[in-house]
Amino acid sequence: MPPTVTSTGDQHTLPVPPNLQKLREIYADAPEMGRVALDKIMGELQAAVRSQQKAATAGRIGLRQGKVSELTAIVKLTPGGAKRLRALLDALGNNFQGADIVGTLHDMRFVFLDNDTKLLFATAYDGDWDPYIDDFSTKIPDALDVLFCNAEGYPGMHSPAVRDWIADNQITADAWYVANPNLTVSETRRLERVGKAVEELLDKIQ
Repeated sequence: MPPTVTSTGDQHTLPVPPNLQKLREIYADAPEMGRVALDKIMGELQAAVRSQQKAATAGRIGLRQGKVSELTAIVKLTPGGAKRLRALLDALGNNFQGADIVGTLHDMRFVFLDNDTKLLFATAYDGDWDPYIDDFSTKIPDALDVLFCNAEGYPGMHSPAVRDWIADNQITADAWYVANPNLTVSETRRLERVGKAVEELLDKIQ
């Protein structure tokens, strides 16, 4: 008889899917707190498995959920590259308005790794990979050259080789969560404006 689990908020039991049963087996040698916690959330995991939406490809590389895609890259830095890049990021002070010119960028992160020898660069963006790279190449190439000239092998945004360089350094996420996968940057900003207008109207009425 297949193992069962009580679903959260449900009184009857359901068969444990094979992937969750395998997870239980893999966690057999985990620390006790992990095994106990896994048993406690098994119902939630089963509900998540039943309702999960598979991520699609963002095109050449990367994942896509609804209208939003991810780009995660780890690049080796040239000697002195981390020092220059840190100075640039400090000067910007998290002021990346230039990225708004692209118009499809949700977020962007820079993380120095391995004693400043590598850089993790990660973004979430609207649409597919190729149009996203085209936007960067045509709208803010000089800003990106200032950033990534500090990376080994970077050919420059004006070079046709830049696509291969990005793809070669990009790593597709193993798992990725998007709170609002069906909202683009422009749609999110429009909803913000509408919400603000409604709040102002309600304030006047009160």
